[in-house]
Amino acid sequence: MHDESRTLRPAAMVASSAASLDSAGPQSATRRAVWTTRLVVVGIVLAALNLRPAITSLGALLEEARVGLHMSGSVAGLLTSVPPLCFAVFGVAAPRLARRFGPGAVVCAGMAAIAVGLAVRPFAGGAAGFLAASALALMGIAVSNVLMPVIVKRYFPDRVGSMTGLYSMALALGTSLAAAATVPVTQMLGGGWRVGLAVWASIAVMAVLPWIALVRDRNRARPDSAGAAAAEGVPAPRITRSPTAWALGCFFGLQATGAYITMGWMPQIFRDAGVSASTAGVLLAVTMVMGVPLAFVIPRLASRMKNQGPIVIALGGCGLTGYLGLLLAPAAGAWAWALLLGVSNCAFPLALTMIGMRSRTGAGVVRLSAFAQSTGYLISIPGPLLIGVLYQHSGGWTLPLGLMAGLLVPQMIVGVMAGRDRTIEDEPRVRD
Repeated sequence: MHDESRTLRPAAMVASSAASLDSAGPQSATRRAVWTTRLVVVGIVLAALNLRPAITSLGALLEEARVGLHMSGSVAGLLTSVPPLCFAVFGVAAPRLARRFGPGAVVCAGMAAIAVGLAVRPFAGGAAGFLAASALALMGIAVSNVLMPVIVKRYFPDRVGSMTGLYSMALALGTSLAAAATVPVTQMLGGGWRVGLAVWASIAVMAVLPWIALVRDRNRARPDSAGAAAAEGVPAPRITRSPTAWALGCFFGLQATGAYITMGWMPQIFRDAGVSASTAGVLLAVTMVMGVPLAFVIPRLASRMKNQGPIVIALGGCGLTGYLGLLLAPAAGAWAWALLLGVSNCAFPLALTMIGMRSRTGAGVVRLSAFAQSTGYLISIPGPLLIGVLYQHSGGWTLPLGLMAGLLVPQMIVGVMAGRDRTIEDEPRVRD
């Protein structure tokens, strides 16, 4: 596997180094390779920071935006379900775009779409314009979601775990930062919700810059010709024949369902148990912040293991304990349950790591990432809505918490299947 990974280094980088050797000598080639690697790292971190603020910043100011845009409650509710739908729909287009323009160029365009969408939506003038601009930003997020594991595999084939950890940590940091800082920043800037939402576009603009530098040299940014030909030569439907791909897609969807339910409903669970609103918000922040350090640790650990099933079971066990605690003693053990659920939600960086490990080729990672994430986000859409229906009709949290805990059982089963030491290229049904 180690020898195979060496062959996955971008041919464009090798060609660039060779050209530099001919024209400027080995020292110049080395400097250029180091510069490119550092620029890719900066680009990955900045891109990851921008993959969630469009969602969590709006959550912090949703009521102000609803009143300011004269939205009905149903339209405001639609906003909360749009992200996973956009991730599923637009993420499917990422492989085709990557083959046509190169992964780096598509990520660059994705960051630009996020910047424009975040800058325009607060000033769109109505609910329809706000939704359209939000969809533009979410489209940029969707293609970047899919292509980040591809970029990691392409430039760092022998460091998939550590780079996925860095990317996941930056993503978790961006998520938490936007959730925690949007309201204070809005107040600091004068209290206007429009400016408070638009300010996050500035970080997206910063993320565009390193990717522009990377795609200026088309030979470095585009997939190598052999890889592109191989990607074009593999029929798209074959990924649907892979048991590993389906297991990974279901695992991704079930962990996303748990994460969205936690973000949407956990504060209400604590408040109904007698915890103050401010403390409930802090408890949610604790759950989200847990993802920052663990998102770096878990991928590194997973990449050193041939089988990631034990990590899947450990994370699921933390979630089951957390939900049981919320059912039996929600207020008395609130901090412990928040921490355990924060650990459980780190199944997300584990899923990203497994995407990079379950394929030997760059083309395979593109296809697997698009399939797993699009399938997963489609699976995650009904979960938060179903929890709300159960809560409303049962009048309590027993049934919703039972469902939330119950979903962890199939999550662990498919996670163990996805974590087996194999690649999709080795599965007979995919090759046939």
